[in-house]
Amino acid sequence: MRQPEFDADGWCLEDGEQRTREHPDKFEIPELALREILEPGDLAKLIFRIAVDDENEPEAFERMWVIVRARIPGGYMGLLDNEPSKIDENDELWRGTELPFQAKHIIAAEHGNAESRSLARLPARRSWS
Repeated sequence: MRQPEFDADGWCLEDGEQRTREHPDKFEIPELALREILEPGDLAKLIFRIAVDDENEPEAFERMWVIVRARIPGGYMGLLDNEPSKIDENDELWRGTELPFQAKHIIAAEHGNAESRSLARLPARRSWS
């Protein structure tokens, strides 16, 4: 499945594993075994790189939670559970947007609860194609 691309989509996901390799004493992520066993309704925190309308700083980075909707080949399909603070409300990247991600993108994880499992089953505001 196609992953988000900065140039094509206006945003992409940062590689948490790479950040840990670059800054092992400052940037920790959960063990790979945990990042690979998330279930629908569990939460994953990802780092988004987002294009913004500012010629001095044309991109912003935001850490946001995603609710796991399903396991897919090579990773997960999730539903954004935050509203980006660096951009105005839009239909492309906002709470309820469906997006694919991989274990390497996960920088934190939490077990889901009844509410997050229910949210994982809701229709997406915007489906990933």
